[in-house]
Amino acid sequence: MRIVIAGGHGQIALLLERLLSARGDEVAGIIRDRSQGDDLREAGAEPVLLDLESASVEEVAAHLQGADAAVFAAGAGPGSGTARKDTVDKGAAILFADAAARAGVRRFVVVSAMAADPDHPGDEVFDVYLRAKGAADAYVRRLDALDWTILRPGRLTDEPGTGLVRLEAHTGRGSIPRADVAAVLADLIETSATAGLTLDLVSGSTPVSVAVKSVAGN
Repeated sequence: MRIVIAGGHGQIALLLERLLSARGDEVAGIIRDRSQGDDLREAGAEPVLLDLESASVEEVAAHLQGADAAVFAAGAGPGSGTARKDTVDKGAAILFADAAARAGVRRFVVVSAMAADPDHPGDEVFDVYLRAKGAADAYVRRLDALDWTILRPGRLTDEPGTGLVRLEAHTGRGSIPRADVAAVLADLIETSATAGLTLDLVSGSTPVSVAVKSVAGN
């Protein structure tokens, strides 16, 4: 498979790129900083220099041509203000989805956030973030041209992955190592039976492959 990842230098994306390239997939990661290219190459991915905050749908679609799947793993980051929650977490996600549809890439996986909701109340930066993520998720759900799956991890940690997760429509709050998020994403990409599902993800007791097959069979 050829897989294009938006936010290619993010922590989860780099872990995912290693997993995908190790299993023989062709991986490209979209980055906005040329200096990050070596990190992607080391992970086995082709760096694609493109700013999703200023690119057009046509420009993004050109990089998605011929891909079998697309993953939106970009984010403004915890140190960013409210404006970039709108331009990255919402705007770039919508742009990437539109570009995937235009390029004919049906399989589309989104890394969202637990409790993302376009109507989430509050004025703090995290509230704005959850609204932005929720609005982007709602937009993706309306695109019939995409076989989308939305993954909503709990609190992310840098602990080693355990390979044991809880993956359900609603899990309740919890934490999850980034490595386990990447492992679930790798399985979701090639499990098209999860299309149309929005899934919460936290650490649990079920092996990743079993958890993904379980939700795909429901």
